[in-house]
Amino acid sequence: MKSKLLWEDNFDYSAENIRENWNIIEGNGCPELCGFGNNELQYYTENNISIKDGQLIITAIKTNDDKNFTSAKLTSKQKGDWKGGYIEVRAKLPEGRGTWPAIWMLPSQKKPLDWPLDGEIDIMEHVGYNQGQIYGTIHTEAYNHVKGTQKSDSIMVNDASEAFHNYALEWTDDQLVWYVDGTSYHTVNKNGEGKEGWPFIQPFHLILNLAVGGDWGGRYGVAEDIWPQQLIIDYVKVYSEKPE
Repeated sequence: MKSKLLWEDNFDYSAENIRENWNIIEGNGCPELCGFGNNELQYYTENNISIKDGQLIITAIKTNDDKNFTSAKLTSKQKGDWKGGYIEVRAKLPEGRGTWPAIWMLPSQKKPLDWPLDGEIDIMEHVGYNQGQIYGTIHTEAYNHVKGTQKSDSIMVNDASEAFHNYALEWTDDQLVWYVDGTSYHTVNKNGEGKEGWPFIQPFHLILNLAVGGDWGGRYGVAEDIWPQQLIIDYVKVYSEKPE
């Protein structure tokens, strides 16, 4: 079966039109989930989003007010939702202690998220205190970081903050495979444990964000002298299966 391009965003438009493809998250998660469940420090605003030369730029800024840091978070929920496929994002990452950029996925269900039972797929995470180490992870009821059972692996990309790289996930009915620039580094196979082990039987949507601090990103504190920092996305492409 030949791979088909299902959805893409090349950011070849002005920032005023970004809501055609993306939802913009505002706030710090309060009151429902302050710090987004991870004690993150940033306050998300639309003002931290820009588009220049066909690239999406998410900028995290240190402020002098009660928000401490501002940044941005976008989701494709109800605008781009997929049950399987090959999801590829070309990006250049920020650097510095306290930065925590992520390219990840959550289920596109109408009911409130029941985490981790409903599942989470982290296509790319990077924490600035461990420069260049790229992580791919799933979180489910059986496998999550609260229990210390999450299924995760990583690969070193030495110039992740100097150059663009392709971060991708191949998602089939019984397997997830993570790639950087076409090289696979992590595989998780369906293990027959039902939804607790494999909730990836429903459509998920994509999330792009740059967090500051938090339980993981801020494990060794947040540097004072590195701001602003940027997560730059060149494109997002979703295929029916991995292209040849």
